[in-house]
Amino acid sequence: MSEKETAKTDMIGKALSLLVLLGDEPRGASAAELARRSDLPFSTAYRLLGSLTRDGFVDYEPEGRRYHLGLRVFQLGQRVSNHHGFAGTARPVLERVTDVTGEATILSVRDQHRYLTVNKVDGPQMFRVTSDPGHLGQLHTTAVGKVLVAFASEDEREALLAGLELDALTEHSITDREAFRAEIETVRRRGYALMDEENEIGMRAIAVPVLGATGVALAALATAAPVFRMSVEQLQTVVPLLKDAAAELTARLPLR
Repeated sequence: MSEKETAKTDMIGKALSLLVLLGDEPRGASAAELARRSDLPFSTAYRLLGSLTRDGFVDYEPEGRRYHLGLRVFQLGQRVSNHHGFAGTARPVLERVTDVTGEATILSVRDQHRYLTVNKVDGPQMFRVTSDPGHLGQLHTTAVGKVLVAFASEDEREALLAGLELDALTEHSITDREAFRAEIETVRRRGYALMDEENEIGMRAIAVPVLGATGVALAALATAAPVFRMSVEQLQTVVPLLKDAAAELTARLPLR
């Protein structure tokens, strides 16, 4: 690769890193903030943001001088979702689970050291789960995250157990590495994971893996509910329903 080609590839990588950072900022961010977080010179970040804005990948809000992800990113995300069956193929399965439970059903995949919500069906109740499609969340504080760690390949599981940052999001979050390892072993043994106010006060969730032919999780399927509406014991009664739905997703999704 020539020096010119190397420089071009490097700039593409820097532009993509800005998009990733914007994905973690639902209220947007200024050029200065993005430059600081990406360790880029302000002039470089500003120039790249201008190019991304012209191409529709980023929107600029003049009043607040803040950048947001643009519709072009949404369009590409929808194409990825459709390709993997997360939209059309998976949604009817999630809807059937929600019809039975009356609570939100969530489908997530692992994105390196985070989980990514790829589809969600809200329940009819007046209490909405905030993990919308496109949301990136912590693995160690969530039911879907624990499942994705527990049923990763052995090498990946060990790397995650050793390398995840176990930050506390609530007073109930697991922050001790040995305690987290024990939790993951429990998840593997019983085939599902629980989250009891570890990620968000007032919320519980239960999740099962969507397994591929080798026993590695392709995704995680969860039911989430506020604590005042479902106890841990009530959530556990949903496991057979989730496992049946996960088996159907394994057969239907083109991920294996």
